[in-house]
Amino acid sequence: MYQTLKERVLKANLQLPEYGLVTFTWGNVSEIDRDRGVIAIKPSGVEYSAMTADDIVIIDLDGRRLEGSLNPSSDTATHIELYKAFPTIGGIVHTHSRHATIWAQAGLDIPALGTTHADYFYGDIPCTRMLTADEIANDYEKNTGFVIIEEFQRRGINEVAVPGAIISGHAPFSWGKDAFDAVHNAVVLEEISAMAIGTRALNQQIKVQDELLNKHYMRKHGKNAYYGQKK
Repeated sequence: MYQTLKERVLKANLQLPEYGLVTFTWGNVSEIDRDRGVIAIKPSGVEYSAMTADDIVIIDLDGRRLEGSLNPSSDTATHIELYKAFPTIGGIVHTHSRHATIWAQAGLDIPALGTTHADYFYGDIPCTRMLTADEIANDYEKNTGFVIIEEFQRRGINEVAVPGAIISGHAPFSWGKDAFDAVHNAVVLEEISAMAIGTRALNQQIKVQDELLNKHYMRKHGKNAYYGQKK
């Protein structure tokens, strides 16, 4: 019943080790079928090299398992809350990619420092606040989703314009219009995280010009975008 969706999510998950975003099983990809109200997500703790489409787990938006014999990702509740809060997104990626995780462990936003960043993220990539002791002890994964949502609402950030966040002390989440777009954004997030660490080592004060940020983001994503070929 969900075979095509499961095959897509398997392929998207297999891109994580291909692009060097995961070590061992430290990551997961999901995609939502909003018409049917179901999410396909990686099973918890399964090696990528051994994973098949039949291992992908289908759940509903209440977290109930509809198809699959394995437990879904331990981060499932985070994915669910993000899908509920951000109706524009169709796929989510969580990794512990090295450089993005460094920023998360430092508790700092990933700053917009140049045009590579601006091509994909319209401003700094936010780092959430720390979770409270109670939030960690009770419904930790759900609360991880809530602190991302809280940060975007507090700052008035559009989740399409900034398709990712980092959790203080934890690691990044990225998203997109589908699972493959989310992986694409996760790759970019990791690359610009590494660039930002190197750039700030050379110049602590540098920031991208607002005019340059606007130009590069809008030429690719604005209503008069002209990057690439017309479909």
